[in-house]
Amino acid sequence: MPLFLSLYHTAARKLTRAEWLLPTVARFLFAALFLVYFWVSALTKLGDGLFGIVSPSLGAYAQIFPRAMEAVGYDSSQLSLFHTLVVLAGTWAEFLLPFLIVIGFLTRLSAFGMIGFVIVQTLTDLYGHGVINEASTLGAWFDKMPDAVIMDQRALWIFLLLVLVIKGAGPLSLDRVLLRNAPWAHPASPPRSQADHPTP
Repeated sequence: MPLFLSLYHTAARKLTRAEWLLPTVARFLFAALFLVYFWVSALTKLGDGLFGIVSPSLGAYAQIFPRAMEAVGYDSSQLSLFHTLVVLAGTWAEFLLPFLIVIGFLTRLSAFGMIGFVIVQTLTDLYGHGVINEASTLGAWFDKMPDAVIMDQRALWIFLLLVLVIKGAGPLSLDRVLLRNAPWAHPASPPRSQADHPTP
């Protein structure tokens, strides 16, 4: 038993020192699971033509403001500037934030922004699209089913993003390249006090 505990402790120490592993795997999984998902979702929000990036589609308004669109008979011109700005911000965020996470640039900020995006997406699903009344989609914690969209899947999405907020992007990232030689990223050691230099 002491030999087993010694080996376990040695392996645990090595894993603790593997600071690169967790953020690197988290970014890989984000790219593998969510990059295309969010980009395809963003594409559905673009309007027609070259200026579609600043002219959201009807579907964009319906996805983000379903009740408001229903109230105006699905005529987006009756919505306010606020609605348009929110739809544009959501569309651009779906393109930009996943891209920044995948390349590892401003990773902590981007992951934090994605957490906010997922929370807003979830609230829209719950209250805008009425998912809160669908028990199988809403799900519950501490039950036997781990595949509900809201309580199970979205909680794991946020956990994955939280790893990046706390750990950063890891070594294979633009953050690491750009910060490697930045003087403000590695503050100089404070001068040692006179007490540290005893008089000979």
